[in-house]
Parts: sequence; structure tokens; C-alpha cells
Amino acid sequence: MTHSIALQLKDYRLTTAEILYHLPDHPHLFQSFVWQDLDLAPDFPVLRKFLDFWQRNLDGPLYKVRVASAGLIQPAEWRYADAEYRLH
Repeated sequence: MTHSIALQLKDYRLTTAEILYHLPDHPHLFQSFVWQDLDLAPDFPVLRKFLDFWQRNLDGPLYKVRVASAGLIQPAEWRYADAEYRLH
């Protein structure tokens, strides 16, 4: 079993964060950075670790972080057909 599947079975989800930050040389301008990894909602420990690293080591101060998360392993979904078509 791969590491990714093992994490997903522990309820880790694909998490995407859009990080908006000030440019160090031009603080009135923003830059966008997209981060994506498997993380555990709703606390997001992997994302928090990355953001802590950012604040300690990078010059661009954070402005806003938007997070989206989706489970990759889900139970099967059954739907009934609304119509039936027959071909000869």
C-alpha cells in the first residue's frame, strides 16, 4: 500500500490552499501561490506546518489563505435512472 493511499484511509483529504501574500520589495502588490497536499481536515496540520515555515523563513508577509478540501476515497453512490431506452 502506498503512503498516499494509507493517508487517505486515515481520512486525509486532498487540500488546496491559495496563499495571497505581499511582495517583499513592493508591499502594496500581492502575489498568489497555490499549495496542494494531503491533509487532515478541519485542523490542517500539514498546511499549518507549511504556513509556520513560510512566516519564519520567507520575506513575503501573508495576507490571506483560502482553503478547499475534498475526500478522495468515498463510499459508492447509487442512483436510479430517470428513463429507460431500448435499442433493437
